[in-house]
Amino acid sequence: MRKVIKENGLALLAGVSCVAGFAPFGIFPIPVAALALLFVLWGRCDTPRAAAHLGFAFGLGLFGGGISWIYVALHDFGEMPVWLAAPATLLFAAFLSLFTALAGFLQARLSRVSSWRFLLVMPSIWVLIEWLRGMIFTGFPWLTLGYAQSDGPLAGFAALLGVYGVSLVAALCAGLLALLWVERWSRHGKMACALFAALWAGGELLRHVAWTEPVGAPFSVTLVQGNIGQDIKFTEDALAGTLDTYRRQVLQNPAKLTVLPETALPVMRDEVPQELLDQLREHARRNQGDVLAGVFERDRGGYYNSVIALGASEDGFAQESPHYRKHHLVIFGEFIPFRPLFGWLINEILNIPMGDLARGETEQAPLPVAGQQVAVNICYEDVFGEEIISALPAATLLVNVTNDGWYGHSHAAAQHNQISQFRALETGRMMLRATNTGVTSIIGVNGRVLQQLPQHQPGVLQGQAQGYAGSTPYVRWGNVAVLLLIALMLSVGRLRSRR
Repeated sequence: MRKVIKENGLALLAGVSCVAGFAPFGIFPIPVAALALLFVLWGRCDTPRAAAHLGFAFGLGLFGGGISWIYVALHDFGEMPVWLAAPATLLFAAFLSLFTALAGFLQARLSRVSSWRFLLVMPSIWVLIEWLRGMIFTGFPWLTLGYAQSDGPLAGFAALLGVYGVSLVAALCAGLLALLWVERWSRHGKMACALFAALWAGGELLRHVAWTEPVGAPFSVTLVQGNIGQDIKFTEDALAGTLDTYRRQVLQNPAKLTVLPETALPVMRDEVPQELLDQLREHARRNQGDVLAGVFERDRGGYYNSVIALGASEDGFAQESPHYRKHHLVIFGEFIPFRPLFGWLINEILNIPMGDLARGETEQAPLPVAGQQVAVNICYEDVFGEEIISALPAATLLVNVTNDGWYGHSHAAAQHNQISQFRALETGRMMLRATNTGVTSIIGVNGRVLQQLPQHQPGVLQGQAQGYAGSTPYVRWGNVAVLLLIALMLSVGRLRSRR
């Protein structure tokens, strides 16, 4: 019994330590080492049930520490009582831990030969379950292992296989470390060490491959960070001040492309003062460009979280100006599943404005603004790389507008910015992020953060952007390639186990 408690405690601590690999800490080797420890513990398990318990403990540490900011959204801004918000956050972490428990159970059932479990079965099962977590119940791929490698050598594999491919390489590295621990400096241990070094060196080389090419000339951009407190953002008393803040920030900072955050204008589009729209429009036209602004829209289909274009691009549209409507909505935050069953949650427990929105079209063409074809995504949508690439290769630039003010001074915004780095890596496109409270940033085509505003203060980020054309392998293949690779690894691992 003491051994079981000790090993589950080690798994829990390993999961907690993983959080240090993600932003804002960014110590990218730690998650690989932590997963290697979990793999060693799995290799010692006598039963699949024991492996599942270890997987659950690891997940509880990872998600309990990594997404504790859910509590801030529920309690501080959603006005959920402490006695509900704290258990709800813990239960959500426990639910996500069921996926890591499933990974532990499956890897133990599929293979009993330790060496091949470390190299083929454990890494592939881990990533397969990550992919499943990113799909089921609209998906929650936050803290996917690959994201911790955004500034490390293994990020070079992103253009080939996406974030799940980077996860697979990182998990394979964890398996090699586990094998090295078991074999020490035997022949197999030395081979594991050599392969580990080759993967990291190969990733670094791939980071320097130019998968896409510049198109057109660089152009000026202005990204606006209003820093409007979430507690006042949707109050009527603060509306005039909010609109004036964005008016001043835009008019005082000319650029060919100006981007305002998600719901920067926190009213329906037809309720925005016409004088403000005209001023933004004329400002953009004087700069021969456009302003992208977050606002709500409504039509017969319901209410939408949208981004509208004001400026030169409107001249090509006979009726309404170019716009993008958010498609991938946040469950319980932007739409209510099974409304007869859960409608009370939004109406009586949580205070979330516009908590039941309509979805935009699945396929929406890039916006032709500022001489570019811009693929806009709103907030949480950039977590889903397989959806972002649907606008490519037509799109020359990625733009994310976000309001992470819901999460206060937690690590959520930094983790979100790290996720956007991967979208740039996967697509071979620059990513511009305009956020309410941060992180507002310009991310290069190589996934590096080129410029960034301090969080939780109003500001304007001015810089240069460049459009890109062409397709990375991930744009062409999506997640199919990594799923086929996982299937191959599992098949080989299963055959070796039988022999």
